Amino acid sequence: MTAIVGGNIENCGIPDAALLVAFAEAVIGGDDARLNTARRQLAATLGGDALVDSAAVISAFNGLDRVADATGIQIEQAKATETAEIRAALGIDEFSSMRNR
Repeated sequence: MTAIVGGNIENCGIPDAALLVAFAEAVIGGDDARLNTARRQLAATLGGDALVDSAAVISAFNGLDRVADATGIQIEQAKATETAEIRAALGIDEFSSMRNR
């Protein structure tokens, strides 16, 4: 997580992490040219199955996150307590979706 938030993807220990992050950001970003480029690069480097799996993970997370935000689901107190340190370290509490909680 700190690699993503801190922008040091190349040294996070996940193979092709920068490519995966670029694809995820392109999917969410709404720039069709950027998305097409990221899609082609991911498929060329990791293969079609990895492209489909990556798209599925991005879609599932994005959908679940939107449903939770739209319905006003609050983080459970036990989880809020358990994750307070990591949320602070990553700056998650500063995201606009967290301000309403």
